[in-house]
Amino acid sequence: MDLYEFQARQLLEEAGIPVPRALYATTAEDAGSAADDIGYPCVIKGQAKIGHRGQAGAVRLAHDRNEAESLATRILPMSVHGHAVNGALVAEAKNVLHEYYVSISVDRSSRDFDVLATANGGTEVEEVARRHPESVRRLHIEALDDFGTEDARRMAEDIGFYHADVDQAADILLRMWRCFRDSDATLVEINPLAKIGDPDDESSKSLCALDAKISLDDNAAFRHDGWRRFEDTAHRDPFEARARELGLHYVHLDGQVGVIGNGAGLVMSSLDAVAGAGEEQRTGVKAANFLDIGGGASAKVMSDSLGIVLSDPQVRSVFINVYGGITSCDEVARGILDAVAEHDPSLPIVVRFDGNQAALGLDILSRAQDPRIRVRSTMEDAAQAAAEAAAGERETGKEGSR
Repeated sequence: MDLYEFQARQLLEEAGIPVPRALYATTAEDAGSAADDIGYPCVIKGQAKIGHRGQAGAVRLAHDRNEAESLATRILPMSVHGHAVNGALVAEAKNVLHEYYVSISVDRSSRDFDVLATANGGTEVEEVARRHPESVRRLHIEALDDFGTEDARRMAEDIGFYHADVDQAADILLRMWRCFRDSDATLVEINPLAKIGDPDDESSKSLCALDAKISLDDNAAFRHDGWRRFEDTAHRDPFEARARELGLHYVHLDGQVGVIGNGAGLVMSSLDAVAGAGEEQRTGVKAANFLDIGGGASAKVMSDSLGIVLSDPQVRSVFINVYGGITSCDEVARGILDAVAEHDPSLPIVVRFDGNQAALGLDILSRAQDPRIRVRSTMEDAAQAAAEAAAGERETGKEGSR
């Protein structure tokens, strides 16, 4: 679950990390009132779950109420690279002396945690890292290890907080780690972690998190009742919401073939097979979703899953790919027939079974004698058939709309 900046700030504040004072607003009038409360100049920051908002014009400086409301009027309806703006954060404008970048993330390739930092933070940090990789400091933390005070201090010294208090930098790194660990996060990023204050007054200088990005592990939601405050009901995908209610692992994509399988690896392979078939056929057909029914799925789980996929108007065919282990293919077959009976789809459903009770499952489907259900013996053949069917349905739909 990716958080908006204003939500990420909440977790940083709770961890004791300094952030500028800010108020969240959903209308231009609210933004004006918030700006009066914060004081001028202040920053109007469009809230979207993506970076580079400043370059897109969604982060602007306001010097009075009229300007704050005018900027909010322009920013609130915006989309940043396809991500709709959801409100505006009205924040104190700080005098920035230097910008740093710090993050803690899950490194899936090395199966540990990655602390990443550079003294060259800001909006172009990716380009800086590409051109000057030597400026980036990295520390790997083993999954069962901890990140303590001495580790944080060594990291702060290694980064090169030239104008910042190393002790404060180490303290922020340590608090970031605790926030990351205790929140079951996959990413805690501060960019920039800024040195702020009066350049002529040493006592005024301090570090402050001016922007933050945090991603939480959805699989840990059962441990965190407080995460309900982060639910994005305004932009929640209705199919993903329905799947979540049913306890299904579903991600809505932008293709035409509904994909259902058991096991994340098998479903991912199925998505790739569909995309490959679409490229080979030069139709551009892709998967419309990722849906993993998991191990030991019952007929009802299969029926619920197929019902969600069939309710998606962008779906033109369905590819069901099941390798029976704990999951029994005869149960899956019964679930398919239950869903077909309930929803009476006009779309073709391509099925590939292998493993536990595959022969029985295929026999159940065969005896149903439903022309919409098409059986293939391999994943590649089934993906090809589903892609062809989706392309054909898409063309039929175009003709019918003329």
